[in-house]
Amino acid sequence: MATTALNRDLVLAIAEEMAQGVQTAVDCWMIEIDLALTNSHLTALGRLNAVREIVENYKQLTGQAHLDCRKLPAVGSS
Repeated sequence: MATTALNRDLVLAIAEEMAQGVQTAVDCWMIEIDLALTNSHLTALGRLNAVREIVENYKQLTGQAHLDCRKLPAVGSS
């Protein structure tokens, strides 16, 4: 019984660490994108290219040449 509780606690601790790592990574990507979009030294096209560069860097780092996409609602629709 004690072993089961210990195993459960270990699994929960690992899951929490993984979730925190994912959240940290997402936060970093969002900060990079936000900085690119709010850079007043870039033109609109420059901002778009900066975001595209962030996405390309992500693909290269993760080894994903193509990102699978879930169907998203059209922009501006609710």
